[in-house]
Amino acid sequence: MKFLLLSLICAFPYFLSAQNADKKIKDAVSELTDFIALPNFGLDKQDIEKNIAWIESAFQKRGMQCEVLQTEGNPLLLAHKEIDSKLPTVLFYMHLDGQAVDSKKWDQGSPFAAVIKRKNTQGEWEEVESDEGILDRDWRIFGRSASDDKGPIIAFLHAIDRLNDEQVLPQFNIKIILDAEEEIGSKSLPAAVIKYREKLAADVLVINDGPVHTSGSPTLTFGCRGITTINLTTYGPIRPQHSGHYGNYAPNPIFKMAHLLGSMKNKDGTVAIDGYYDGIALDEKTKEILSKVPDDEDKIKDYLQIVNPEKVGSNYQESLQYPSLNARGINAGWVGAKARTIVPDIATVAIDIRLVPESEPNRLVALIKEHAESEGYHVVDHEPTYEERKKYPNLLYFYHARNTLPFRTDMDAPAGEWLTRAVQNTFDTEPIKIRIMGGTVPIAAFINELNIPAIIVPMVNPDNNQHSPNENLRIGHFEDAIKLFYGIFTTKL
Repeated sequence: MKFLLLSLICAFPYFLSAQNADKKIKDAVSELTDFIALPNFGLDKQDIEKNIAWIESAFQKRGMQCEVLQTEGNPLLLAHKEIDSKLPTVLFYMHLDGQAVDSKKWDQGSPFAAVIKRKNTQGEWEEVESDEGILDRDWRIFGRSASDDKGPIIAFLHAIDRLNDEQVLPQFNIKIILDAEEEIGSKSLPAAVIKYREKLAADVLVINDGPVHTSGSPTLTFGCRGITTINLTTYGPIRPQHSGHYGNYAPNPIFKMAHLLGSMKNKDGTVAIDGYYDGIALDEKTKEILSKVPDDEDKIKDYLQIVNPEKVGSNYQESLQYPSLNARGINAGWVGAKARTIVPDIATVAIDIRLVPESEPNRLVALIKEHAESEGYHVVDHEPTYEERKKYPNLLYFYHARNTLPFRTDMDAPAGEWLTRAVQNTFDTEPIKIRIMGGTVPIAAFINELNIPAIIVPMVNPDNNQHSPNENLRIGHFEDAIKLFYGIFTTKL
């Protein structure tokens, strides 16, 4: 009996600690739920203003000073806390806007009414009742922007709470900038960084966006690809024509586009345009770095349900070191139940190019344009006129949008060593280090204008459905994000 009583007494602090920890994560989940409740599509300025006001108040409650920075588009929110003018400053970048939603495709009442779900015995997601006790780390919070990018913002706040509760000072001055246009291209950001250069000045930039490695392990990413887009349009008859009357006579723009696109890539998926990969050489040291990323190629192919990947590089990580050439959508005529027996008038393809630091975007765009010309096309930058249609048998409307530049930080940089120590202090393990990720974060303006190293510290689960219906955040990753922010704050730079 004495042994049992002693055991209970000894265990009591643990139970208190567990209950306290569970209450804290529940409080964080509750605050995230409140934040998710605010619709945040970047083109709706009123909704964005509500999000900014809400999160500004949340930062101020933590003792941080805030300033709304006006731009040509949506405002930026800057929050900061100076610890000591002699200490270095770290600038954190996150975004509060989210992708547009199609509510009908979500498995819940509203994408902005967050729900917690778990998998049942059939492997299906089912909603968890609110009074079911301790939160399981494998449960998920479903809602728009839960993972991309409101979850990390709330994790940041609750790491600040922990500092305040424990009366611990950060090892550096803190600044955080919240972008409200990331999902619509951050068009206002480059000019804003120039305008507010002094307010944003820092020694290191930490980007908290995107998922950790597919293994679920802590991850540091030292760069991201940029992006540029092109629209190409080929032409047939001035308006759709009856395929019985004009098939075999009126040129079909779909076949024109198919031939043009087909000429841009080899059968193995490599770009066939001369000079496209110029300037890129992976030395043995780089290949060794890439080989250390624990990708499971068989699992990736199984996930994609493909047999063979394209032959750009010899593995997944190597493929990300090259600029891509992707046809992301094509539009011509009608299909399915709406299919019509016509020769279409136009065919338009939308192309995106993911950029790496060695690939100057305007050069790649020029190469594609020159390639189209070599295939016999007269290229115009406008809808062709009557005179042009009558003069040139092969017309191509070529539209190029602006560029978002890539970046890559030296993996041996002191900032990387600091964040590695922060991960080790937090999780007692080495982070997975990725040289450059495939996606794009529009922060090259910070790096170029502020002249500081930048590293991405992703924090959310890799299977989070970002940008898609049923976006979610695993509670275990959310809890670990709070811990990692605390570890970063308390690790000397």
